[in-house]
Amino acid sequence: MIAAFRNMFRIGELRSRILFTLGMLIVYRLGAWVPTPGVDAKALGLFFDELQRTQGTGGNLFGMMNMFSGGALSNCTIFALGIMPYISASIILQLLTAVVPSLERLAKEGEAGRRKINQYTRYGTVFLCLFQSAMISRFLENPASFGGRLIIPNPGWATRLMIMITITAGTIFIMWLGEQITENGIGNGISLIITAGIISRMPSAVYEVYELVRTGTIRPFAVAGMALLAALVVAGVVLVTEGQRRIPIQRPKQIRGRKIYSAQSTYIPLRVNQAGVIPIIFASSILLFPATIGSFVQTDWLREAMGALRPGALLYTLLEVVLIIFFCYFYTAITFNPIDLADNMKKSGAFVPGIRPGKPTAEFFERVMNRITLPGAFFLAAIAVFPSFIAGYMNVSYTISQFFGGTGLLIIVGVMLDTMRQVESHLVMRHYEGFMRKGRIRGR
Repeated sequence: MIAAFRNMFRIGELRSRILFTLGMLIVYRLGAWVPTPGVDAKALGLFFDELQRTQGTGGNLFGMMNMFSGGALSNCTIFALGIMPYISASIILQLLTAVVPSLERLAKEGEAGRRKINQYTRYGTVFLCLFQSAMISRFLENPASFGGRLIIPNPGWATRLMIMITITAGTIFIMWLGEQITENGIGNGISLIITAGIISRMPSAVYEVYELVRTGTIRPFAVAGMALLAALVVAGVVLVTEGQRRIPIQRPKQIRGRKIYSAQSTYIPLRVNQAGVIPIIFASSILLFPATIGSFVQTDWLREAMGALRPGALLYTLLEVVLIIFFCYFYTAITFNPIDLADNMKKSGAFVPGIRPGKPTAEFFERVMNRITLPGAFFLAAIAVFPSFIAGYMNVSYTISQFFGGTGLLIIVGVMLDTMRQVESHLVMRHYEGFMRKGRIRGR
């Protein structure tokens, strides 16, 4: 492990990519402290501190939103919306690509088509940002929503437009940072930004646990139990993320010049969790959107209806499980094409023992992938909804429960594993030993 860290900085290109990624993440965290003009951030922060201490669904909702924004929402900084509008727009475009023929053809046009779809995603991001920032600015103007506190000293359309433009520009800048990390850095830029925001909330969660122990609200052995649970969750995430089903394949003997190479046996690894943490991020983004609207609107019946979609509510939990399972299969179908895999094997002469080449092989791969994806999807769903039970049983806030076995911990571990995998590929390509060479999980 130590040798792998040293080797990371011996490779010039990898060193530059890592330093670039760290620099972009530092810029993101600095921007999360830049206040939005026209908003009393101190008064808003006090309100959020009180709300986080409550055990109602409101505390859960804003706790999760604040976690994904890296604490920027609680102070209404320029990054208040975080990257979630971009993720929501990406989900919409990916779903439309699967059902709209013109977008499907565009997605198959290679790099040019991908750039066009990315352009549509950016347009959708701007629209969602303007809509959500308008809801936020209108909500902040009402002192009754904040216990009589005056959050916006000079309310009006001028201030409202300034807040909308500032927050929208902040999200667009985060989107640009993520794209730059993906192209010039290491790892997935958007996922790393979300992870950086979640990790930034960890010190406050630890301090909150300390205060609960100091005041006698919870006992030390309960904290030890939560820490043990977090360790088990991390181990489970690593097992599921790195777990794979190895499909044996045979390659025919080859004649090169005057040499005859005998038939070779190898395998194709099919990952148990092909989609990674994307289903968790997508499901959270979809469910937070209507809950956010329900919190900001002034209509009582709509607020009550949307209240059922707040984190911790039964309907929210059920929908989260369904959406995580759906996106596990949906994203796997996008990233794994059994037909192309079977065609490439047929062209190279490779085959699965006992399976005819061509369509039967494609059907075999699809059947196996569907079977191994299901337990991975159920595992992700179970871990994602577990914080709701921890928060209620142990009488802790949703922010704390997220770090001891929930969405936050899942995203951190999953993204770190994916980033380490990319670093490992750079090391192995240059004949260096990587991080996971000896610890890679082997499937059957």
